[in-house]
Amino acid sequence: MKHLLLIGIGPGNPRQITLEAIDALQRVDVFFVLDKHQEHDDRLRLRKELLAQHAAQPYRLVQVDDPQRDSEAADYVGAVQDWHRQRAALYGRLLADELGVGECGAFLLWGEPGLYDSTLRILELIEGPAFSLEVIPGISSVQALAARHRIPLNRIGEPLQILPGRRLAEVQRIDNLVVMLDGKCAFAALDDPELDIYWGAYLGTADEILVSGPLQEVKAQILAAREQARADKGWIMDTYLLRRSMAPVKL
Repeated sequence: MKHLLLIGIGPGNPRQITLEAIDALQRVDVFFVLDKHQEHDDRLRLRKELLAQHAAQPYRLVQVDDPQRDSEAADYVGAVQDWHRQRAALYGRLLADELGVGECGAFLLWGEPGLYDSTLRILELIEGPAFSLEVIPGISSVQALAARHRIPLNRIGEPLQILPGRRLAEVQRIDNLVVMLDGKCAFAALDDPELDIYWGAYLGTADEILVSGPLQEVKAQILAAREQARADKGWIMDTYLLRRSMAPVKL
């Protein structure tokens, strides 16, 4: 039987991987790495640094081109499903051709494999060799965001919502809401004066950027910082929490 690990490696800081993840790295024979062919891909470099630091036994590194999603498609869901099918075909070939019987392979996944990562869904589409699967949890960007801003994610008696930026405009009332994958800065269109924002980019890395405050006062600052960071690095990974201001509780 072939064995596959999905290892959560946190949002970018190599010190934020767990002891369980380090143990898992030391069991792996083959690491599969997707190359997005971006000029300044720090994410690929950080993966290789993790392996140099923590992978103990001899291993093979299989680096392949990542299929590209049509980001301009009118049918967003259809484009994502097509992209997943392309990835599933690629992963099936990797498991068939690059991983031997009795060997352990692994994908290193940003953040937490069960939160806003599609690898588990993609693996369900694979038609190919049988393999056993193990998921190693990681620290998500949501957890890192709360820690860096020194705030709890939950508030007494309130639910916490997590959604992608493309769905933000559909929300009728925002009380306590985390937004991920907001490439078009949907927060900029909000005009509610009672909302605060806690924003972070490149969380946990040397390039980390944090901005917080009343949304109407700091949104321009966030937009400028985000534009400059993307120009400098060629990519950006950011997350934010929107929260309705509350009067302080008198004890």
